[in-house]
Amino acid sequence: MAVDMFFWRERENLPQFQYHSISNLLLLSGPPSSGKTSLLFQFAINIATLHSDSTVIFICNRHTFHSKPPFLSQGIDPSSHVFHRIQMKYLNDDQDIRNYFSAFHLYHTLPTAILIDDFALFFHDKMTQQRGGPDLAMAKTLALCHNAITYANRKGSCTLLLSDTHTHQGDIPRFNFIYKKWLHTTFTIQEGDAPGSFILKVRSHSQTGSTGSIKAAKYSIALQYLVLDAIIDDQVE
Repeated sequence: MAVDMFFWRERENLPQFQYHSISNLLLLSGPPSSGKTSLLFQFAINIATLHSDSTVIFICNRHTFHSKPPFLSQGIDPSSHVFHRIQMKYLNDDQDIRNYFSAFHLYHTLPTAILIDDFALFFHDKMTQQRGGPDLAMAKTLALCHNAITYANRKGSCTLLLSDTHTHQGDIPRFNFIYKKWLHTTFTIQEGDAPGSFILKVRSHSQTGSTGSIKAAKYSIALQYLVLDAIIDDQVE
C-alpha cells in the first residue's frame, strides 16, 4: 500500500490499489504530536472517496479525539458528502473493542475499512489490569480483530488500520512485539530535519532480505493543515 493513501488527492489521482495484493492488517506508529490522528483520518477520507458505496468506521476515544481533532489537508471541503460515509464510533476500553469485533458476523453491511486511533490507550484502565494486564488483553483483541477482518474479506474487502505512539526510549511502540504477530505492514513516522516536519515510511514484516527503493512521504503540520511536501525514495537495505 502506498504512503500516498495518507494524503489528499483528487479522486482520479488516488492510487488505485487492489486489496487482495496488500496486507489488510496495518499499523501506523510515530512519536507524540506527529500527526497520527490526521493521517488516519485522511486515510479514512481517501477510502470513502475511492469507494462511493463504502462505509468507513473510525474508532476512537471521544474525549481524546475532540480535545485533539485531526488537521485536514488543504483542498478538502469540510461539508463534503464524503464525511457522511465515515462513521465515528466512540469506545472506552479494550472490552468495547472486543464486543464490536465479536459481533462482526452479525452485521448486515460490512465496512470497507476500520481505523482505530491510539489503539494502546484502550488498554490502560483498571479493568484491563484486573483482566490479566494489557499484554494479554491486546493479544486477545488483535486475534479477534484478525478473525473479523479475515471473515470480512471472504465477503468483500476490508482493511484494519491501527495507530500507536512510540515509546520515549525508542522509535517503536511499547507493544511492537505483539503487533508484529498480527499486523503485517507498519507505516512508521520519523521526525524530519525541521520542527513540525516528518517522514512516513512503510515496512512489511513478511519481507525478508529485500533491497531496493520504495517510496516515503515527507510531510508537515502547518497552519492547522496536514501538508504533503514530497514523495521521496526510501532506500531499503
